[in-house]
Amino acid sequence: MSAQKSACSACASQHTRGQIQDSPETQMQQQDKIIASTLSRITHKLFVMSGKGGVGKSSVSTNLAAALAVKGFKVGLLDVDIHGPSVPHLLGLTGLLNIDEHSKIQPKRYSENLFVVSMESLLKDPDQAVLWKGPMKASVIRQFVSDVNWGDLDFLIVDSPPGTGDEPMAVLQTMPDAASIVVTTPQEISLADVRKSINFLQHIKAPVLGVVENMSGLICPHCAQEIEIFKKGGGRELAEKYGLRFLGAIPLDPTAVIASDLGTPVVMLDTHSAAKDALLALADTVIAACTKSAETAG
Repeated sequence: MSAQKSACSACASQHTRGQIQDSPETQMQQQDKIIASTLSRITHKLFVMSGKGGVGKSSVSTNLAAALAVKGFKVGLLDVDIHGPSVPHLLGLTGLLNIDEHSKIQPKRYSENLFVVSMESLLKDPDQAVLWKGPMKASVIRQFVSDVNWGDLDFLIVDSPPGTGDEPMAVLQTMPDAASIVVTTPQEISLADVRKSINFLQHIKAPVLGVVENMSGLICPHCAQEIEIFKKGGGRELAEKYGLRFLGAIPLDPTAVIASDLGTPVVMLDTHSAAKDALLALADTVIAACTKSAETAG
């Protein structure tokens, strides 16, 4: 009798272990369905990345999102830089994200057409360090899609930290149809790292929309003439070498620096500037490239 009880206990234990092991997979499958449903309501997903920090990638992401919004498109801007988010600073956004009655996170509404989610908006103290490793970062990036009420969007712009680590992998696994925009500066030290980024995207067979050259010359604040402080053309040459679109060149412009400090995208300023013109032109090029890619895919 005791042997029979022991055997039954063992069977029950095995059954319980099986349920515990199956549960996370079931939760993952449910989340996958929510993610698929959320992404189906977003026409274009754009992933902005670079192999090197300090190239102005977040500025490009923010201004591209703002320019598309100014042109009448519904745009989401997702900052997945877990350790050093800068999008809220570039937009002058503060405070925590709100939760609606359906337990969905509500993006911060910057303007009529621009909605923003960032890791910083989940922290009570914006100066708090986030000490997370790979699995935690991948999990929160999935939640940025599954748990956020993005609604119907024309574009979702995803701003990534530099490099080819956990965050880019998590984004591209979560959004396999996201088209990447690679940001570089003209000098060789940046181009060398960006070549690794392109190699990474090619290795995982991720679609690439094209290359942007940021800090392409300096606009003199006194005479408004262009100075080739970091030389020019490296981004275009890189794009041609890899058979990629060259989406545009954006100059260093003191007006853009002032706009960033004010928490206002330069494309939304009333004043004229070379950076504003270049970023609005970039938005037009991205719209055309996305339209062409969609027609090709169709």
